[in-house]
Amino acid sequence: MSNLSLMPLFRRSIGFDRLNDLFDHAMLSEAPHYPAYNIEKVGDDHYRIVVAATGFNQDELAIDLENQVLNISGQHADQTKDNHAEFLHKGITQRSFKLSLRLDEHIEVQEANYENGLLTIQLQRIVPEEKAPCRIPIGQKKLTTENTSA
Repeated sequence: MSNLSLMPLFRRSIGFDRLNDLFDHAMLSEAPHYPAYNIEKVGDDHYRIVVAATGFNQDELAIDLENQVLNISGQHADQTKDNHAEFLHKGITQRSFKLSLRLDEHIEVQEANYENGLLTIQLQRIVPEEKAPCRIPIGQKKLTTENTSA
């Protein structure tokens, strides 16, 4: 595997030190093949993750968010059921899984639902007012809340 240098990107960027770590992580890890999932953009600031978690009960699924990483996992409570069956063809997997997705810093999880074997997680981008785009006046200091209260 060849080394990828991001230094040309950093010449025109300020404060993106963590970006290099993100690319390193992306290059080292493979995309999971199980379970199948979709990431959908359903509006300007609304997203949806749909995970095919067939064969799981709702209490066997977990969604955790830590350091902007959304971890979705499924753990079967009883992996030994149908132990007496002899499969002529076994195409339905019954294995546990863990799916990790990195979220942007302003993406927030709104809700999660599980219906008909599909786990649906609604996300929304909520940019704080102080980080929203604004025009900087030339020749004037940018007013802060401390300066306007005096």
